[in-house]
Amino acid sequence: MKRKSVLFLGCGDIGLRTAALLDAAGMATLGLRRNTGGLPGFMWAQVGDYTRRGGLDCLEALAPDFVVATPLPADYSEAGYRLGYVGAVENLLQGLGNCRPRLVLLVSSTRVYAERDGGWVDEDSPLAEDEPRARALIDAERLLAGSGLAGSAVRCGGIYGNPAGRLLSRLASGEVCAPRPVLYSNRIHREDCAGFLAHLVRLAAAGDTLESCYTAVDDCPAPRHEVERWLCAELGVEAHWPDTGPEAAHKRCRNARLHASGYTLRYPDYRSGYRAVLAARSRG
Repeated sequence: MKRKSVLFLGCGDIGLRTAALLDAAGMATLGLRRNTGGLPGFMWAQVGDYTRRGGLDCLEALAPDFVVATPLPADYSEAGYRLGYVGAVENLLQGLGNCRPRLVLLVSSTRVYAERDGGWVDEDSPLAEDEPRARALIDAERLLAGSGLAGSAVRCGGIYGNPAGRLLSRLASGEVCAPRPVLYSNRIHREDCAGFLAHLVRLAAAGDTLESCYTAVDDCPAPRHEVERWLCAELGVEAHWPDTGPEAAHKRCRNARLHASGYTLRYPDYRSGYRAVLAARSRG
């Protein structure tokens, strides 16, 4: 029996982790990159560029059963976001032509939610139509939703898990946030991010119908100051905490739909997740 094939559009850390899980589940994985030299040996390699018109014209002939798209902004300007997300989906749909994958997953962001004052949000909450970078993500999601393909957007919170990540480096240098105003943060460990994407592909392969979007976060939205104070204690850093800091938009994300899909988080809160990160850091 022919193995089911999964095309990865964007092969960064999350894409490669997801591919490894699906390879272990017996699926054929294909990585599309401008430079395919860094792809692992278990992946088939295909040269392509999701930011360039016509850069994905190979896809129809490849005829993947599933597509996992993990695009990134070309840069952090509004134009960079539109090129990285809207352009990626436009070029993906053009490149697929008459090919109809059983599922297209688009990795998006909780940035799409309009909430700014720490309230709770879920997949049905209002979207940030007036924020240009969020609007680029929203428009990319809508392009996929209106394409006629079986598609789902996965709105990830802050993805963490790299022992050399920016937050740990900042805290180790003594740079910390203030306890006031309280600013909530939402996150997902990179192993759970990849695990959830692989879980959704496996559900689709089994014939399940997916929701149009999912919020991919852990069970524990927490004030940034609380997370940083806990991490400083774990790191043995004596920080000098400022009394107040600048106001910023923030929200608390519910993940009930993630749990309803049958996925079990490996790291349901920042403590369990960062303990694993710090253990990996101490091993060098």
